[in-house]
Amino acid sequence: MRIMFVGDSMTVGSAGDYTWRYRMWQHLNASYGGPYKIVGPRRELYDPAAGAAGSLDYGDPGFPERSRGHLAGWGEGWLHMAPLIGDAVRQGKADTLLISLGLIDLGFYTDAEQTAANVRLFFAEAREANPRLRAVLMPVIPNIRAFTEPSFAAECERFNELLGKAVADLDEPASPLLLASHPEDWDIDRDTYDGTHPSPEGEHRIAAAFADAMHQAWDVGAPYTP
Repeated sequence: MRIMFVGDSMTVGSAGDYTWRYRMWQHLNASYGGPYKIVGPRRELYDPAAGAAGSLDYGDPGFPERSRGHLAGWGEGWLHMAPLIGDAVRQGKADTLLISLGLIDLGFYTDAEQTAANVRLFFAEAREANPRLRAVLMPVIPNIRAFTEPSFAAECERFNELLGKAVADLDEPASPLLLASHPEDWDIDRDTYDGTHPSPEGEHRIAAAFADAMHQAWDVGAPYTP
């Protein structure tokens, strides 16, 4: 199994963060009996002081460099990842994608329908690189803006409906797609540190949503235990 994490700022993390990628690595080490590798063209966290990626200051310096791979970026969404995913899959020989994207698209770049079209483009490119690719997709987790702007909340809800339809349409026996459940009991005050980005508690909840989907559908690992 060759896993690639694909995401926006909630996945790449910021200097000092553990990241949910780290939590997933811990979980797989504890529960998955088969060989696996985490792949991806990037290793860095976002560095707020520099305003760009470049930090290697993970919350646990023992998080090994070989397991830090990802395709995630601060301010990047489906719009940005669709043109990159084919080469990333080829280079990393990825066969399993764990994807958390969409919030940044809806917030700054595209509406729900355009974002859903980019989901389909993303998978066309990914499957051209590996026709037997499988993936778990996280619905958009509404952030603080959705609590203060009803129109943005409605756009997030609309996109999640379209994402579910895309997963159903694109799911294939040779290339299965899963829609993860929304992280259980998500509390914006407890599970984020700024209304959007996950706190350590939120990191565990996001990792749990992915891990439980993989276990239930594909018998990968075990139910998530922090």
